[in-house]
Amino acid sequence: MADDRDDQATPPNFSEAFSAAAQKSGFGQVTPGETPTAGALLAAIGGVRGIIESLLPGFLFVLVFAITGDAVPSVLVPAGIAVVFVLVRLITRTPVVPALVGLAGIAVSAALAIFSGRAEENFVLGFLLNAAYVVALLVSLAVRWPAIGIIVGFLRSEGTAWRADKAKFRIAVVTTVLWTGMFALRLAVQVPLYYAGQVQALGATKLIMGLPLYAATLWVTWLLVRAVYAKGDTAHEKPVA
Repeated sequence: MADDRDDQATPPNFSEAFSAAAQKSGFGQVTPGETPTAGALLAAIGGVRGIIESLLPGFLFVLVFAITGDAVPSVLVPAGIAVVFVLVRLITRTPVVPALVGLAGIAVSAALAIFSGRAEENFVLGFLLNAAYVVALLVSLAVRWPAIGIIVGFLRSEGTAWRADKAKFRIAVVTTVLWTGMFALRLAVQVPLYYAGQVQALGATKLIMGLPLYAATLWVTWLLVRAVYAKGDTAHEKPVA
């Protein structure tokens, strides 16, 4: 009789799990080596629904604060609309995780603003997340495993073979630096506004440097990666140490 263990699914290893996660990310909606298209870029940023869910809460925060000058309604209105997003996804039976993640972030930010009584505290969580991304990307560069190269490698199911190609490795470094710069730029522009108490300017700047800047960075990354992958995989050079 066959071993019962043969009937059990083998749990995915780290490589498979990472590849699956990359496929579900925004990067997973673009194909390295293929010509960038507006449709694929739109899918990468969540489609029309993703754009609305990303921009509307921030826009409402700026609008309500401009009208009331009060932190409480300014953060509660976006939190309310985030709840609506979750309910709509549940009703339409579409993936609810993106809306839940957004709601969790808005809820934490709202709590910080309400308990402190300062509307600018609504942006602290964003600062921490951007700083964490900067640190993680810098570490990946320091150890010569640029994060964008790792993601692209798993998206193309080539694992770490890209490190053996100098051109691919160089582009991985450049694009990782590009993303590091994007997160660092957000901090460089927004943190001074936070300390200056410029809430409306901070809210408007976050909107501009949020999804639009992310989409632009993703597009440039796609173009750079395509430059080396569109040529096809050629003989690998000596692996980078």
